[in-house]
Amino acid sequence: MRQILFAGGIGLFLSLLGTPLLIRLLASKGYGQMIRDDGPQAHHSKRGTPTMGGIAFILATLIAYALTKVITSQEPTLSGLLVLFLMAGMGLVGFLDDYIKIVKQRSLGLRAKAKLAGQLIVGVAFAILSLQFADVRGQTPASDRLSFTQDFGWTIGPVIFVIWALFMILAMSNGVNLTDGLDGLATGASVMVFGAYTFIGVWQFQESCANQLTGGAGCYEVRDPLDLAVVASALMGACFGFLWWNTSPAKIFMGDTGSLALGGALAGLAICSRTELLIAVLGGLFVLITMSVVIQVGSFRMTGKRVFRMAPLQHHFELKGWSEVLVVVRFWIIQGMCVIVGLGIFYGGWAAGK
Repeated sequence: MRQILFAGGIGLFLSLLGTPLLIRLLASKGYGQMIRDDGPQAHHSKRGTPTMGGIAFILATLIAYALTKVITSQEPTLSGLLVLFLMAGMGLVGFLDDYIKIVKQRSLGLRAKAKLAGQLIVGVAFAILSLQFADVRGQTPASDRLSFTQDFGWTIGPVIFVIWALFMILAMSNGVNLTDGLDGLATGASVMVFGAYTFIGVWQFQESCANQLTGGAGCYEVRDPLDLAVVASALMGACFGFLWWNTSPAKIFMGDTGSLALGGALAGLAICSRTELLIAVLGGLFVLITMSVVIQVGSFRMTGKRVFRMAPLQHHFELKGWSEVLVVVRFWIIQGMCVIVGLGIFYGGWAAGK
């Protein structure tokens, strides 16, 4: 368990101290955020705020994980490395998008096809590798069965699994991206979900079938649950440190660099911990905000009318007169409730199997 404490503490320390250094570097190069002209008027004052802040917590997470392994003399696991690969790979796609926005001074970066292609390459690589390299018990980092609190049902086969994994990766990365519209909103919500996955990883390790000589009802067939908790703890600490500078009024934005990386990490943790459907509950705020966009677009195309004053949902409440801080805090409360409900379902699934 020392690994979890070290990873979270180091991630927090590096992000807390490294983010202001990144702010100075980005500001000196003039790498500021472009603001949509059709967005809320209050956001126009944010124009020029340094972006690509996701670099800070991505590096903090990677270094925290590596230092934790060195300090504790523990070897990295394939599951942990794959989640980190997915996070870094999606972050790289987001970085290219952010960089083009800044260099060309426009609110749109990579073309949609190029951005999707980058996400698909990283996602397919993760999905294929996660079904390889079985351990002595025959367990691979991911499973080609659907999962909620554990695997259930029939195997869906590697091809359908890759498609399913891609859907999850794209859904979560774009969900976090849509949520990242107000200072600290996506960062704070992500901290809560990573905290939940830290708990889930520890619980799965304690109740692992590998630790029970005779198996038993309710045990978890997860390849490397403790190391997944280490990764989640490093991410939680790194995001906490970043939140100090990202909260209102934000000194830096995570940009697509950060939002795509966080979404990828969430999807990777869900897939490798066999909680694929549970992530829709644990990350309920991301789902809610994504659905608001789907509803808005669908309604406008079918009826020519809008359901919300503006989508994503957080901007609807801004236009209704809520202050930015009020929206963020209330949405954090919603996200906190989603995590509580999700952990309750997770525990209930374990209790029912005992």
